[in-house]
Amino acid sequence: MDTRLGEYVDDFTRRDWQTLDPDSVEDPVRLALVGAGWFTRDWALPGIERSAFTEATVVTDVDADAVDAVASEHDLTGVTPEAFRAGDVADEYDAVYVATPNATHLEYVTAAAEQGKAVLCEKPMEATAERSERLVERCEDAGVPLMVGYRMQSDPVARRLKDLVDAGFIGDPVHVHATMSQTMLGELTGDPDQWRLDPDLSGGCALMDIGIYPLNTTRFVLDADPVAVSGHTRTEHEAFEGVDEHADFRLEFPDGVAATCSVSQNAAHASRLEITGTEGRAILDPAFYEREERELAVERGGVRMDVEVDPAHQLEEEFAYFGHHLLTDTPFHPDGRHALVDSRALEAIYESAETGETVPLRR
Repeated sequence: MDTRLGEYVDDFTRRDWQTLDPDSVEDPVRLALVGAGWFTRDWALPGIERSAFTEATVVTDVDADAVDAVASEHDLTGVTPEAFRAGDVADEYDAVYVATPNATHLEYVTAAAEQGKAVLCEKPMEATAERSERLVERCEDAGVPLMVGYRMQSDPVARRLKDLVDAGFIGDPVHVHATMSQTMLGELTGDPDQWRLDPDLSGGCALMDIGIYPLNTTRFVLDADPVAVSGHTRTEHEAFEGVDEHADFRLEFPDGVAATCSVSQNAAHASRLEITGTEGRAILDPAFYEREERELAVERGGVRMDVEVDPAHQLEEEFAYFGHHLLTDTPFHPDGRHALVDSRALEAIYESAETGETVPLRR
């Protein structure tokens, strides 16, 4: 194995984007939380609180009881969605984190943009590509920064994987295999009456909710965008009627590189990302879940190296990145224009699933 590998895996959890000393931050970025669901409570809020660059100050949700509970537990100002959209407490936050059902992102991001607040919007950015475009335009027209919550891009494991690919340790990438699956009604909730199973709110299920992880992470690691896609979806369980339960799709990148991806909302919990090149391969397994420690393996010349990964809290890294870049007035990546590629790709995969044809992506 190339001795230079140590240059990339030593100090594995380093923040290669950080220039500001966390101890010097007296006034962290104040965040309004839009959406008080389980992900906000269990992962986003702890990440915000662990980050030296951010603090939560306001929370809103259509569920008044959830607002009261979160506000009380974390000493936040709780407001109704109507009060938030009206800007009643806009002086209490600098930026807005939107974690509501996909089809409601646009209205809340629009309100934040009209208030002149920076936005961190969960992915997928919206339920359709057209609404995603409108969301990006609202922020651009208002001149407010927009970051999209692709937490894998600030995860040190994914960043070191990208470093290794960029450095040529596996040669030129040839193909990618990625998978992500879970038993959604068992792991997340046993209640089939939820927004992910409502196509009007989610835009789809397996592809929209978890297919975006292999799609976007592959784009990030390869530093390339797909030029065409194809896919297939299927639904068997009655709870998933009207949305996709399982999906398989193929991404075609420039120079003939292809990614084959499989996702499921009703299969054994697993995730894996494997990138094969002309001289070796890199494997991240498990890959995409925020609640798991990831392991990275690099194979080259008949030798395999397994890298022991120091665990990092993905949401802490994401919010630290967001707050840091606001405080230093540094452009975000991933931004809204980056996320639009995913929105268009997901829509094209659904189109391919209906027509059976490969669908080219517009630039």
